[in-house]
Formats: sequence, structure tokens, C-alpha cells
Amino acid sequence: MTTIELDERIYRELNALQKKLEDAEQQPSLQQLEQYYYTFRSRFGPERLANLDGEALLETMHDFSNRNSLVYWLEFKNDDELPAIFGSIAGGSSFKYGIFRRKENGIWFTGTPKKPIELSVEQAIEVSRNHRDQLIRGVEVLAEMPIGGNDKDYGHLQQDMDHAAPDVSKLVWGRKYFSLLFPDKLDDFHNPTYERFHLIKLLQLPPETDGRYVMSGRFLAIARQLDMPICHLGTLLNARDGGTPYRYWRIATTNELNTPGDHWHFMKEGNYCAIRWPEIGDLSNITNDEVGRQFIRQHVLTCYPDMHPSLVTKTVKQISAFLWDINIGDIIVATIGKTATLGIGKVTGGYTFEAPPSDSFPHRRTVEWLSLEKWDYPVSEGDLTAIKLTNDSNLLEIEKRILHTPHPGSLIDAVSISTLVPPSQPLAALTGLPARIQGVLERKGQVILYGPPGTGKTYWAENTVCELAARASFKKTFDQLADDERAVVLGDGDQRANARVRVCTFHPAYGYEDFLEGWRPQPGNDGMQFVLRSGIFKELCDSAQRTPQEKFFLIIDEINRGDIPRIFGELLTVLEKDKRNKFILLPLSREPFSVPPNVFIIGTMNTADRSIALLDAALRRRFGFIELLPDVNTLGNTLVGGIPLGPWLDALNRRICQHVGQNARNLQVGHAYFLERGQPVSDFAIFARILQEDILPLLEEYCYEDYTKLERILGTGLVNGKQQLLRHDLFELAQQA
Repeated sequence: MTTIELDERIYRELNALQKKLEDAEQQPSLQQLEQYYYTFRSRFGPERLANLDGEALLETMHDFSNRNSLVYWLEFKNDDELPAIFGSIAGGSSFKYGIFRRKENGIWFTGTPKKPIELSVEQAIEVSRNHRDQLIRGVEVLAEMPIGGNDKDYGHLQQDMDHAAPDVSKLVWGRKYFSLLFPDKLDDFHNPTYERFHLIKLLQLPPETDGRYVMSGRFLAIARQLDMPICHLGTLLNARDGGTPYRYWRIATTNELNTPGDHWHFMKEGNYCAIRWPEIGDLSNITNDEVGRQFIRQHVLTCYPDMHPSLVTKTVKQISAFLWDINIGDIIVATIGKTATLGIGKVTGGYTFEAPPSDSFPHRRTVEWLSLEKWDYPVSEGDLTAIKLTNDSNLLEIEKRILHTPHPGSLIDAVSISTLVPPSQPLAALTGLPARIQGVLERKGQVILYGPPGTGKTYWAENTVCELAARASFKKTFDQLADDERAVVLGDGDQRANARVRVCTFHPAYGYEDFLEGWRPQPGNDGMQFVLRSGIFKELCDSAQRTPQEKFFLIIDEINRGDIPRIFGELLTVLEKDKRNKFILLPLSREPFSVPPNVFIIGTMNTADRSIALLDAALRRRFGFIELLPDVNTLGNTLVGGIPLGPWLDALNRRICQHVGQNARNLQVGHAYFLERGQPVSDFAIFARILQEDILPLLEEYCYEDYTKLERILGTGLVNGKQQLLRHDLFELAQQA
């Protein structure tokens, strides 16, 4: 049986985190885990799949719209039957399943996003049969695998799985399927990159063999040593190491390798890393594409005409990596020579430029230095100024220095219980309109709720984002939050500057300076001064950048009342989901700016003011849209003075659609006009006041004071079309009743 020697500090950290979970009673018991595994196997085990065929098999395995399908359970299921604690496979496109059905037209596809292949139902069934047969064969292979196997055993397992299930075993969903059936043999990290990252963070040299199954034995051995289930170990490692692997980069500190001109002192004291080539100038506004790379190449050729062509290529590669490939959170190794290390740090900011002649290393990234120990890492990896380090031995030695360098504060104290696991009672999935809003936000990153006035657009926007923020930050529903947790979500008191949910309202005077950044007057010693201030969206993005594990939401009420192209400016370039984290240069501050992937926007739009067809085309492409229409069911069976409120409103809206004109669908009266504190009004005097003060002025506006049209909608009892009068005396009598 494989045994693992853990570093003493790591052992203490993991035990302390486990104790923290136990004290909070937020981890599932062994009995609960057994029930989850049993439920999954009873639904999707090989015995169950073997008894299915035809469209029943196809839909059970691969229909995302079916919440009882295998693919839905593997990626989205998170409730009492199967909580989301067994390793995520989220992200990427539906092509990762090898086959999927488009929601829009119901057609089955395979292939890749760039080369989709349409399938008939018969062809799709054949693919699902192949997947089913390979899943069954993979289960048979795993059943023969001994518990407690060593690296050699898992190397053989990888070969056997490649042979028995060549299509599904290499896919992330197939890996998760097998792990749920064999939690005593496979870990919950379904991506080898994540497995390798966590092993290195545990100071374990990973096996040399690649594959989705070769490293599982290591994690199972560590779980046994810590006496915990494998899914608990995965939870602890995600909390300890962070959920997303970072990368490691070597940055040279000399003008030329092994020659005088050491810049390390300035990097260390200034908390930054940097590369040379000052003559090229500021590259902040260069785009991360082939055009940008050609721009850099031309500048290198112009500034350094005597440079050898092969060195030009290397230089462009290094500058490009420094600009675009190094991410916030990545590790920097500052070196002199090929392996001599002077410091290790974590990247904390984007690219900036310090204009020469003040500095010969003007291209910079801010860094928090974690270790200033001098040492040599074991394996030389190239001779470039900026290069990604990938050798496992080097990375392990880097992590050793980070771990054993004293740092202020305690890792255990810094990890919030709410970041570790969902509560013991898993949250039910959202349903209805909140589920639709959540789906669009996950797919597009931003959504607009549109419809006639009084249909609850702002209500649903606020309630949904508060619920999503509560679930993301605390794994609770919003109603379950304590007062201090609500303060984090809503930003009450001291938490206001870092609130998860923020709100603004667009209007004709609202501008770019309110939303992104702008110059604002401020009193000073010498009179009024202008100060550059960040707008609400830039502040939100800054917060999201600092805490990437959280989700941040911005509600834009009345989004259509603002001059959208002016307010959003160049933001539209990086708002799309696939362009998140892509930097643009802000024209006022000249700072790089990007929209983090953990930022979500939900706008509301009253179609009585403006149709979505009139919105800026670029904005329409980037937002998803959900229409909200009057819902008379909300009013139930309420009677007001003997009048059934729901049928009355339904009849009123039918008359509006019949008589107002072409845009009448967007000019209906919403049900929210007749709600007080979320309940339908039942007092006739209140109903009369709503009708007089809210509904009649609205209808007058719709009809452009055409009283003949108003009479057709409301009847002769309320409107005298010939005299162009409204019977306001009736409302006075009604309110006295």
C-alpha cells in the first residue's frame, strides 16, 4: 500500500482545517457520503445504463435540458440528492461531452466549436451507445484495480483505461463518472493540471507519466494518512491552495545574462518585477492578438536593427509573455543567471510602463515578495529573460521556499469556513425566473430584464442577485444569512466599499465618469481641484480582482434611460464572457483595465420608454434578455369590492393591446401596481387610489390624451370621450366608502 510522507507544517495545516470544518459541522458525514454515492450509482451505474437503449439512453446520458440526465448531474446537480462537493467539471463548451443537443433547435451535435458536426437522432443514439459501452468497460477495469495501489499500479490503470474506454476515459465528465463510482480508488480532481498543482503544493514530486488516472494513488494515500474521505481532502486542498492553479515564471534581473547591470535591488525595494527593452516604449494599449505581436516585432526591428532574426523572435516571445501570459496570482522567480534565485514573489497587478531614461527596466508588474532567500533551482530551463518554468523539480523547490518562509498571519485563520464546503443541508437549485436569470448570467455574464411597467423587473433583479451572492459567498440562501453576512452582501456599514451587490440607476445625465472613471472637483488648499476618481463599475471590478473567489453583481436600473455608448465607452470591448481578463487601456488614467470573470451585470429596462430594438446593437450582442410580462396569477383569487383583481387586470391589458396600437405589448399594465408588501391589495379605497393616481395617468400617456381611445379601454363609466373628461368624482366616492 502506498504511503506518503507529508511535511510537518502541511500536516498541521490540513488537520487544523479539518478541525475547523468539524467544529462548524459543515462537512457531510460518512453515512451521508455513502448515501450520495449510492444515489448516483442507483441512477447511473453500469447496471442501469445497460438496460437502456434508443432515445431513452440518449436523453438519459446526454440531454442537458433533462435535470435527471447523467450530464446534468455531473456538471450542475447541487441539492439533497447530490451536493456539489465531488469536484467541479464546469467551464468550457458542451463539446467537451463529445455530443450534446442545442437548446435553440433540438439538433444533436458532435465535433468541436470550430468544426461542429450535425447528427441525426439515429447517429446520436449510436454515439451514446458507444459512450455507454465504454463506461461499462471502464467500470470493469476499475473493479479489478487494487485499493491502495502504488504509482506503478496507477500507471497500468491509465493504460487499461485508455484501451477499454478510449473516448470517455480521457474526457473530464467520464473521469468524474468513474470517481463517483470508485471514491476509494480515484480522487475528485478530474483535471491532471489540478492534480499536479496540488501535489506540488503538498511538496510531492508528481509521477512522470501523464494522464487522468496516474496521480490518484497519491491523493488516496494522503487521505488515508489524514484519516478522511477523499472528497474532504479535495475540499481542504482547494481551501488551502486556491481553486485555480497558478503558473511560475523566471524573470532575469540583469541587462544581459551573467553580466553587470543587476536590477534586483530596485525590483525588491519597489515590489515589482520588470524586463528591459526601454526603447520599445509603452505597450499598454497593444492588443493580445496577432496584430499586437506584429506591432511588437516591428518595434523590436526598428529599435534594435542589428539584432539577429532568431533573437528577434525570442524577444517578441518574452515581451508578449510578460504583457499577456503572466496573470495576477502567478509566481515570479527573480534570477541572476540561469538558475541562481534571488527572490520569489506573487504577481499582484497588471502591466505598467515607467518611462525612460529613469529606468532601463521600464516594463513592470507589481509583486508581493514571499521569499528573499538566495538559492539555485535544480534544472535549467532555457536562457530567456522571461520564461515559464514547468519542471516539477523546480516548482517543488520553489514551493518549499514559499512554505517555510515566515509570513504574517495564519493561513488557517485566513480561510473562512464559508469558503470550504456547502452547508450540511445542500441548497436546492433555483427555479422559475431566478433560475433563468442565473442561467443567462452564467452563459453571458450579463442580462437585461425588460418589459412593461409594473412587471417586477427591479424586484426580481434585486432578489435574484442577493440570492446568488449569498449562495456564492456563504453557501446559504439569502434568508438564512446572519446580519454580518448580509452586510457583506449588501454593503451595510463598514462593508459598503466591498459589497457583493451594488446598484446604480442610469439617467440622461449619467456618464462615463460616473460608471468607469472621470475628473471630479474637490476642494483643496489652493481652491477647487480636479481629482481622477473611479466610477462604480471600475470600483466593482477592482474588488472582484482582489477577491477572485467571490462573485460580484451590479444592478443597473433603468439601463435604457442612459446614453449607453457614452457610458460604457471602450468597456464594450471586454464585456463579453470570452474577453474577460483581457486588458484595455483607459484613456484618462492610462491604466490597464479588465473585467474579471467573477463580475455579473443585471439591467432592468422599461419597454414603455424604449423598445430593446432601439438599443445599441453592440450592447444587444453582449447581453442576454429576459422578458417580463404582467402575471395575473400573482394576484391569485383576490376580490376588491366584488371585482376579481386578476381577471380584471387581464381584461384591461387585452383592451390595451386591442386599442393602443402597434407597440401595445410593451405598454401593458403590470401586476406589481396592485401589490402592497408583496401581497395583492384587497381594500377598495386603496384600489381606487391606485387606479386614479397610477393607472389613469399611465393610460393617458399611452393614448396621447386621445379620450376616445381611453373610453374604449376603460369604458364610458370612467371616461367621457366626447367631453374629454375623466370621472374623478367616482374615485372620491370610492375612497369614502
